[in-house]
Amino acid sequence: MTEDVEDESKGERIAKRIARAGICSRRDAERLIQLGKVTLNGKVLDTPAVLVTDADRIVVDGQLVGEPERTRVWRYHKPAGLVTTHRDPQGRPTVFEKLPDGLPRVMSVGRLDLSSEGLLLLTNDGELARKLELPAAGWVRRYRVRVHGEVPPETLVGLEKGITIEGVKYGPIKAQLDRQQGSNAWLTLSLKEGKNREVRRVMDHLGWPVSRLIRVAYGPFQLGSLEEGAVEEVPAKVVKEQLGDRESGWAKADTTERARPPAPKKKPARPERPTDKPTGKAGPHADRRRRS
Repeated sequence: MTEDVEDESKGERIAKRIARAGICSRRDAERLIQLGKVTLNGKVLDTPAVLVTDADRIVVDGQLVGEPERTRVWRYHKPAGLVTTHRDPQGRPTVFEKLPDGLPRVMSVGRLDLSSEGLLLLTNDGELARKLELPAAGWVRRYRVRVHGEVPPETLVGLEKGITIEGVKYGPIKAQLDRQQGSNAWLTLSLKEGKNREVRRVMDHLGWPVSRLIRVAYGPFQLGSLEEGAVEEVPAKVVKEQLGDRESGWAKADTTERARPPAPKKKPARPERPTDKPTGKAGPHADRRRRS
């Protein structure tokens, strides 16, 4: 099957179909095709420039690709000391080795490096994972960061304009000093790009080495009180509310940080007048005396 990939009314790109079925990401699917590990209707593919329909039989590395299941999303509290990959050449423990039994094949939305911890989103839909981790999606990543050094709050203001380090341009970062404890400080950082080791590189450049980094939010999803190492599925209703669905192209959740509106002003209480609520027993001529 070698139809024009631009005319998607005739089908769906094969790498996209493989990703939606939860086999791997679209990029990995394209790589597997180039390695000759994908067959379509019994023939080995040598190009991802192919459209497929429900009638086609796709096999990836010996595994038959079935119909995509409903999209599911999980929140996972990643501990420090795990790499976010399915297989590590150095033999280090991975996130996917430590997940509890019973989960389907999942992939992560973006990554957290070895020594970072906190919220990692998991999904069985590779196409969704790709959409949500792109900077164009506008998803805000929020981190609690402990650094070594004294942090002047005014230095953080300049990060909102972005910063360039050794030729690498990093986008705007909203940074807030939460507290200074002796020679250490806790910060809250919010950013949208999430380049490789971005927070650590920016903090190191400013002279504040990072000693702990915890991701507490990814878009509208929060780490909350999820225990370290725990996995919790996001209810299907919430997924649909926040993401839309495949047919709508995965609607982007509104993650703009807004200032809280001012609290409504309370009306001043009406002063109590003694004559409104007389105390004690009134005599038979009390009303006449008040009117006179």
